[in-house]
Amino acid sequence: MTIHDIIEGKKQWRAHMARVKSLPPDYQIVYREIQKYFFKVGPVALTEGNLLAELLDFFEQGVASGRGVLDVVGSDVAAFCDELIGDEPTHAELYQRSITAEPGGAGK
Repeated sequence: MTIHDIIEGKKQWRAHMARVKSLPPDYQIVYREIQKYFFKVGPVALTEGNLLAELLDFFEQGVASGRGVLDVVGSDVAAFCDELIGDEPTHAELYQRSITAEPGGAGK
């Protein structure tokens, strides 16, 4: 990764967060809680895909249609998160598999 890539990534992240700040307060709160959940769980799609960008697009559509955030995601936000990542592997699972696959790993 070059310095240019890092700078470009920061610019994209700042633009993304500016979009989040333009959401109504209830959407912002739920978005940040989902973001924390994903950062904690660590789905691979978070770093390799556009999971947060797609979530933000989904929220912006909800705002445009005049729906409340809980009408969009449901009353169980954690279940909504789990459904979004589905069977997507997490970084923790990949790490666990890697250490159990190594000779002399804990799983042997």
